[in-house]
Amino acid sequence: MEDKFNLGYIIYFTLGVGFLLPWNSFITAVDYFSYLYPEASVHRVFAVVYMVVGLACLLVIVFYAHKSKAYMQINVGLGIFVVSLLVVPVMDAVYIKGQVGLYDKFYVTVGLLALAGIGDALVQGGLIGAAGELPERYMQAIVAGSGGSAVFPQDADGLRKSAYLYFFTSIVFMVICIVLDNVAHKLPIMQYYEELKAEAVKEEKPEKGPMTGPVWRATLWNIVGTVKWYGFGIVLIYVLTLSIFPRYITEDVHSLVLKDWYPVLLITGYNVFDLVGKSLTAVYLFENEKVAIFACVVRLLFFPLFIGCLYGPQLFRTEFPVSLLTCLLGLTNGYLTSVLMIMAPKSVQIQHAETSGIVMVLFLVVGLASGSVIAWFWVI
Repeated sequence: MEDKFNLGYIIYFTLGVGFLLPWNSFITAVDYFSYLYPEASVHRVFAVVYMVVGLACLLVIVFYAHKSKAYMQINVGLGIFVVSLLVVPVMDAVYIKGQVGLYDKFYVTVGLLALAGIGDALVQGGLIGAAGELPERYMQAIVAGSGGSAVFPQDADGLRKSAYLYFFTSIVFMVICIVLDNVAHKLPIMQYYEELKAEAVKEEKPEKGPMTGPVWRATLWNIVGTVKWYGFGIVLIYVLTLSIFPRYITEDVHSLVLKDWYPVLLITGYNVFDLVGKSLTAVYLFENEKVAIFACVVRLLFFPLFIGCLYGPQLFRTEFPVSLLTCLLGLTNGYLTSVLMIMAPKSVQIQHAETSGIVMVLFLVVGLASGSVIAWFWVI
């Protein structure tokens, strides 16, 4: 079945960009929130709330995956994104604009972030799950899309304008994503694979019976058992990456030559090579499961290598080794993430590919949360 004009691929790439925008809006505006609430540890509170709520919601989604339709789940999640993104700037503009120390408003903001965490679980779970039933290129589109500011004065008014721009730009993008999601499931190629899934479910029914109660739980545990090593690889990838990036880059290394531009250039280098890695699977997809997971274990060598850039010989402490390692960290993060997320749903029958995709998102969130906790406590 042909994807005319690559429309399905473009839509999935766009949706891959979209599901990260709400979190990025909150975290990019963190300077403004820190200005408003100087006594709150804004960055840490945001990260913990978003990840914990998202993880809890994903657990619920996994157990009810067989009863929901992915495109409806995505629509609901995108709608939640719009609400959470819209209320924050409106509340700030109407409820005593820009006044510092109104912590009632801070708690509402955290509540809206938690709401966005629910939306993230719905959108990401539905999107990855839906892509799991399609050819590999659609999962690659989402993963690559997830790898894809305005400049105002850094006074109170400038920070507020920046925050407003982040939120309203994201709202417009979410509306576009809602339209695209409703177009996507009507495309002939999507309906073709939906019919294949329906036939597979019909063939499985006489053997296992209706997917309810104990039957579904047994099936779910079989799916988890099949993809567990892919999930282990994903957890390892993000435990390592977030232990090093961005804290090591922004706090531990310094350059007398590049000064304040050094962390900016390192972060840019990481993000560019992460996107390159996620896009490389469109050109070449490595399909050996054992070697891919072993590569995730080998990445642990980044720990001593980065430590060597702080305490090793003088040659290792220069800009070039740190920049090279940072780019390699991004490249391997992007490529191996894309490989494992593509391979996992293909290891199960098509009628269970959506659930396996959601399970992989669950592993991904566990990796993100674990890496964030380690980065919080581990100081090189």
